[in-house]
Order: sequence, then structure tokens, then C-alpha cells
Amino acid sequence: MRAIAPGRVNLIGDHTDYTGGLVFPMAIDRYTTIDFQYSPLQVSLTSNDMDGTVAFTVNDDFTFATQPAWGRYVSATASLIDSPLGITGNISTTIPVGAGLSSSAALEIASALAMGCSLPARDLALLTQRAENLATGVPTGIMDQLCIASAKEGHGTLIDCHTLTVQHIVIPTDVKFVVRFIAHRTLVGSEYSDRVAQCAAAEEIIGPLRDASLSDVQTISDPVIAARAKHVISENARVVQFADALQQGDYIRAGALMIDSHHSVAADFATSTAQMDDAVRELCAIPGVYGARMTGGGFGGCIVAMCAPDTNIDGWHVQPVGAAHVVN
Repeated sequence: MRAIAPGRVNLIGDHTDYTGGLVFPMAIDRYTTIDFQYSPLQVSLTSNDMDGTVAFTVNDDFTFATQPAWGRYVSATASLIDSPLGITGNISTTIPVGAGLSSSAALEIASALAMGCSLPARDLALLTQRAENLATGVPTGIMDQLCIASAKEGHGTLIDCHTLTVQHIVIPTDVKFVVRFIAHRTLVGSEYSDRVAQCAAAEEIIGPLRDASLSDVQTISDPVIAARAKHVISENARVVQFADALQQGDYIRAGALMIDSHHSVAADFATSTAQMDDAVRELCAIPGVYGARMTGGGFGGCIVAMCAPDTNIDGWHVQPVGAAHVVN
């Protein structure tokens, strides 16, 4: 049997999910695959792409596996599933690790499906989000898992991270999205957790950022906290405007919103890097590129560009695909 989970690229809406904001990711044709068979009470998995074997029992004496490092995602997921099934098998992936394309979320969801988890997409996403938090100690949001669990082929996924409602929006065929890898990143030990805390501090002052306005930001005296709030509030608005522009076929406006989003994560949220900024600037100067931005948690990773179909730029031309699933 085979469990298949796609990666995702976030088109717009970064660092908004953990404050209950709006995001617009797209599941992409890069996959983590687990070829497996059932094995009573025992999980044993190898990887084509990473060293080591993760092995643990799934009986009442379950112990959290900490080695190899990638095995933490598998064992954390197993620890949260009611009566997980034992499996033996092998993992392979075409999702680059450390690129901000949700390789960890794909592994968690593929593992959950392989171990017999049959929860609806929303509940599967919540379970695997908790697994991510447990495995890494980083308070990541719900976007990655909910996109991967609920994606629809040919569509982007507009997610309200407060209500966890999903709206599938057609990705037009007369544009293409190209992802370019810039630098490896890691959320563990990065400033990601600091950003979560800074947003929480802003909410202590002005209430939920999803309901706040830019005028509310003026009441925050700390300039760093104010900048973080400004990004989240403006980014939520950009997500709505981007989805509308895409549906209207207004790619110039959609691209401009992507560029504005990048400027916001760079200036107000401080999660870009000089290398990422240079790459975005370079791409946006190419004829046929409507817009580009850093994608994902930042501190490295990838940029995504929206282009006319005949635009010739280096990178991965990604296609919108459907949700994670199991095949016999």
C-alpha cells in the first residue's frame, strides 16, 4: 500500500495562521510517499532520502522515538492517533527538506494515513499540527496540514485559520507559479517562536489581530510589536484581495499584492533575508513576472513567482494538486 501527501507553497498569507488569520496556499506536485504493509504493534520505517530507521511499538508501552531526527515526526503522529496500526515500509520524497514547502507536514499526514487514521480533513490537520508542535517544540500554525489534508486538484486553498473553513479557488491556467529555492531554513532555533510571542503580545493590547485595523496599531507603543501587528493585519487584507484578483483574472494586481506581501514580511515582520530580498527583486524585473515573494516561515527557504505561461525563469514550475490519500 502507499500513502501519498503533497507539499504546499503558500501563495500569500504568511505568519497569519497562528493568529487565526487568512492564508492562501496551494498543494503542489511534489510528494512524500510511504510504501508500507501492516505489521502488528510495530512501526519500522526507512527513508530513501534521510539516514537511519525509525522503529517503535504502538502498544500501551509506546515510547516517543527521538532518533533519527526525522523519526520524531512519525512517532509524534503515532502518539496522537487512537489505536494506530503498526506498519513497516519505506519513505521517499520529492519535497526538498528545509525549503519551506511543508516536507514535515507531508510526512506527518502520510504517516497518519498509513497508520490507519481516518479522520476528516479538518481533524486530521489538527492532529498532525499537534504532532508538529510536539516533534519540534515550535508553535506552528494550522496552514500546512490543513492545505495538504483538504486540497483540491487545480485549485488553491483559501483558509480561515480561526474557523478552519476552506474555500477552493481555481488556479487559472493562463498563469504559472514557479518556486525557486534560495537557502535551507529551520524553524527550530530560529526566531519563529519569537514572532508568535510578539503577535500574542500585540493581541494583549488590541485584541485578536484578525479583527483589528491598522488604526489600532497606533495604540501599541513598542515599535517592534506594532510592526508585527501591522504585517498580520495588512496581510489578512492582502489575502482577500489576492483571491479576488486571481478570480477576476487581474494578474497585475495579484502580482503587486505578492510584492507588497514580501515587503511586509521583510520590513515589518523581519523574516526575510538579504538573499531572499535580492532574489525577489531579480525575479520581479523579468518581463512576464507579475509578482514574487518569500513563501513560508522565512529565515531562508523559497520564493514563489507568478508568471505568464511563456515566461522562462529557473525554478520548479509547480501544479496545483489534490489532497493526501492512500492507494492500494
